[in-house]
Amino acid sequence: MPVRGLPSRTSSAVMLTLERAMFDAECDLAAVVYDQGDDPDTLLRDFAGSLQARGVRAVGLVQRVRRCLDAHEIAAMLVHSGVELPLLQRLGRHAGGCRLDVGQLLQAGSAVAGALSAGADLLIINRFGRQESEGKGLTFLIEQALTSDVPVVIAVPAFRFAEWIRFAQGMSVRLRCDRRALDEWWRNVSRRYAGFNEARPTVCEVFK
Repeated sequence: MPVRGLPSRTSSAVMLTLERAMFDAECDLAAVVYDQGDDPDTLLRDFAGSLQARGVRAVGLVQRVRRCLDAHEIAAMLVHSGVELPLLQRLGRHAGGCRLDVGQLLQAGSAVAGALSAGADLLIINRFGRQESEGKGLTFLIEQALTSDVPVVIAVPAFRFAEWIRFAQGMSVRLRCDRRALDEWWRNVSRRYAGFNEARPTVCEVFK
């Protein structure tokens, strides 16, 4: 489902340009694509911490996983406050599992929306999951950030990357799940917001 505020109908020439925007290192919307063995949560958490130490107001949430004796506890940590909210709903002693607590996810999203409204330099979102692929979940934060000219970085599992591209209509840069790629993207994006003379609008900026 396309993001509201992005063009819903475009000519073939414009669509070709948007497809090329996936490889534009200065695109405001970045997807950290991860696979098995990658750790996007630690990557984004450490990235947010380093930016905040330099005075950059990064807001959003990252996922924290704690391994217990018989289960994993998954929480969303708000990177701008350190507050943690559980994301899993236990189904009972005999259910043998748990599921995403959508209410808790939206509560975390509401807290992030408030932080965005108060002023932010970057939005970090922990996952492009099933909820987001259906246009639900935290997609409203992406719209709010881009409408306010706040860059966005989100972790996207490799098996959902095609869904992500459809959602973003190609207006996204794909990053490796490593710190060098993330730092390079942020340098390129943040230079334009610092008022550099050589800064130029990107395809993502023009069409959002």
